[in-house]
Amino acid sequence: MGSSVRRLVISGYYGFNNSGDEAVLCSILAALRDQTVQTNVKIEPIVLSANPVQTTQMYGVQAVHRMKLNEVFSAIRKSDGLISGGGSLLQDVTSNKTIPYYLGILKLAQWLGKSTFIYAQGIGPIQKPLFHKWVKKVFERCQYISVRDTASLALLKKMGLKNHLQVDQVPDPVMGMSEGVPSKYSNDVKQAEEQEKIKVLSNDKQKKVIGVSVRFWNEDRSELNKIAKALKLLREKESVIIKMLPFHMPHDQEASLYIIQQMGLSDKELPQDIQFSNEDNPIEMLKEVSTCDVLIGMRLHSLIYAANNYVPMVGISYDPKIDRFLEQMQMTPVGSTTRLDEHQIVDNVYKLMVEYDDWLLTKQALINNLKEMSQKPAQHIGNFYVYKDGE
Repeated sequence: MGSSVRRLVISGYYGFNNSGDEAVLCSILAALRDQTVQTNVKIEPIVLSANPVQTTQMYGVQAVHRMKLNEVFSAIRKSDGLISGGGSLLQDVTSNKTIPYYLGILKLAQWLGKSTFIYAQGIGPIQKPLFHKWVKKVFERCQYISVRDTASLALLKKMGLKNHLQVDQVPDPVMGMSEGVPSKYSNDVKQAEEQEKIKVLSNDKQKKVIGVSVRFWNEDRSELNKIAKALKLLREKESVIIKMLPFHMPHDQEASLYIIQQMGLSDKELPQDIQFSNEDNPIEMLKEVSTCDVLIGMRLHSLIYAANNYVPMVGISYDPKIDRFLEQMQMTPVGSTTRLDEHQIVDNVYKLMVEYDDWLLTKQALINNLKEMSQKPAQHIGNFYVYKDGE
């Protein structure tokens, strides 16, 4: 018997040259592909993207423009359901337009009688009480809800979401991202690959590699100035390679260049111990992070990439989502954009470089569990259509 085919629209912050959000999409697509093997339900994705041509070229899937209503309406009408996620889609800190847009897409799908799924979303912060009512109303009509942290779960309960609705707490989808095609490997092979990666990471290198992922936040650039001072101290203290990892082009690239200038270096001719990544493909960026011994990160997904690769991370918080992820890792930020000390950054980086084996001993099982749990939403969606096909 051949596999049944289900067309699912995927809504999120895709096509904006943000490596973290592209990694979310890449991870969701890979997890859904796995379900074709596991459940015999073939899922054909249609991605809502700000750059449909780029999305199709990068992932080999159909894509339509997220702001062209006729294309969005047609895609949803011809589909079997809609996935909203992951990332921090439902928050009103960056813009008051974000929540109405993503809830509007969900509402349109529900109005057209399609199944709707919330995929590992980070909910909040949501400051406007009206938005609380909107989220509750739309979520109560969803077939499946999963969130990526305890704070998101608590916020939904505070909104008064019906108690009988099952809400799964799962890791960010990127925890499950791999460099290959996941569906072709068995669990035994995956585990062997991970063990080999751990052995490579444990080996001493001639020079330790410190990954750095930063973004602009404070108007006075005070947080970037502190990070620049820390990196300058690290270069003076140890023979290291500093690898700048811009996750959102071109903004993070500009922030990275600012730090290099604040270190007293020329961005026109970088010294050999300063490297610069220009990768926009999430798989390639995952590989870049895997070469690091420690990662200093402001971007959430830089920290998740590090955890995925068993690379110790030093997190700097500008948003509660950073704190929430580090809490899952049983870690705390080294500081925030309002309170940051360059000496604490140096001490944390140096300690993690020296004591990597001890760090890995306490984190390996935790990371492996997060990787496994990250597949749960895709498994639920696959099983949902297995049940529907059996009705």
